[in-house]
Amino acid sequence: MPRTELARFLRDRRAGCSPRRYGLPEDTSRRTPGLRREELAELAHLSVDYYTRLEQARGPRPSPRVLDGLAHALRLSPAERSHLFRLAGAGEPPAGGAVRPIRPQVAAMLDRLPGTAAIVTDAAYGVVAWNPLARALLGDGAGAGAGVTNLARRRFLDTGRRYGSSSAEEFGHIVVARLRRAADRYPHDPALAALLAELRDGSEEFRRIWESRPVHAPGHRTKTVEHPTAGRLRLNCDVLLVPEDDQEVVLITADPGSRSAHALRDLASHLA
Repeated sequence: MPRTELARFLRDRRAGCSPRRYGLPEDTSRRTPGLRREELAELAHLSVDYYTRLEQARGPRPSPRVLDGLAHALRLSPAERSHLFRLAGAGEPPAGGAVRPIRPQVAAMLDRLPGTAAIVTDAAYGVVAWNPLARALLGDGAGAGAGVTNLARRRFLDTGRRYGSSSAEEFGHIVVARLRRAADRYPHDPALAALLAELRDGSEEFRRIWESRPVHAPGHRTKTVEHPTAGRLRLNCDVLLVPEDDQEVVLITADPGSRSAHALRDLASHLA
């Protein structure tokens, strides 16, 4: 454990904690900015001596429970919390559940991509946002018009699927790999547990792929789809990550100048 780096991180974050945010007076007797050590120790449910030793790089390796208390007391962002656990050489405990609301700036970005079909999914493959072109391309099945569809349910339970795709088998493995990661990360998420139970009960294919323990990293892939009105489309799918929320932004495009690109433009023009 790099004790000096952990100690520096704790000191810096404590110094950045405004007493006013914690309902404490910002009196002139404070010799340094931020919270006092004893104040932070109380918030983290630690003894002042133990916390002082951590800040002085003299303490033992803190447990995940201690680190979780410090992260809560310091009001760390998800990225800062992960960094704290890495500095301490500890495995980060799972978060409570998959993040389902979408950040407003990510949602706004989708509307700035008129020639691109864009869709955002959470860790359980629930659709949390998509732009009009994605809706026209993928269809409004399975309640997608209300923003509540789930692509894992759509893939394995045939809810709302509108066309054939050359990547159907590959996508099945991609879905299961991501759901396995989600199950490890959010073991206490009731919505995710219910989804996995539904998929196991309803799809032998899902059960078979799940037992194969697939591994997949997000990236680029190309697929051919049979759209009911636009015909055969050759599409590129590229994934951007929103790591703090464990969400993915999928950008669906066609090669410039191709028949598929013209078909996408036609679909978009009908939405104007």
